[in-house]
Amino acid sequence: MVSFDNFIMEDGTPIYQQIVLYLKRGMVSGAVTNGDELPSRRVLSALLGVNPNTVQKAYRILEDEDLIQSHAGAKSYVAVGDDTVERLRGELLREDIRALVIAMRQTGVSKETALNLIQEMWEESL
Repeated sequence: MVSFDNFIMEDGTPIYQQIVLYLKRGMVSGAVTNGDELPSRRVLSALLGVNPNTVQKAYRILEDEDLIQSHAGAKSYVAVGDDTVERLRGELLREDIRALVIAMRQTGVSKETALNLIQEMWEESL
């Protein structure tokens, strides 16, 4: 069963999008793997303290992206292969980098300074 123990709601982003992103990041990190069972919509809505329609919307998006499989009245499962995980990793990284570049440009950071900062952070994280 996929755990939502580490799920933290953030202000400013719709909760259904946060649920989708949480699961996608879990898939990319390996914490959520192919075949894992998802909590039911009612259980997850109670756990997170949100409307069941919010969870339904998140699950529907994941179904539309072929990341989970659901059947009426049955459990939902993660349905991702290695190729899908790699595609997701690329998409998530591009989105995060795009947001970082926009923030740096808006604060007047030059490309050279930005690259130097990234290099410093990269080295510090080793």
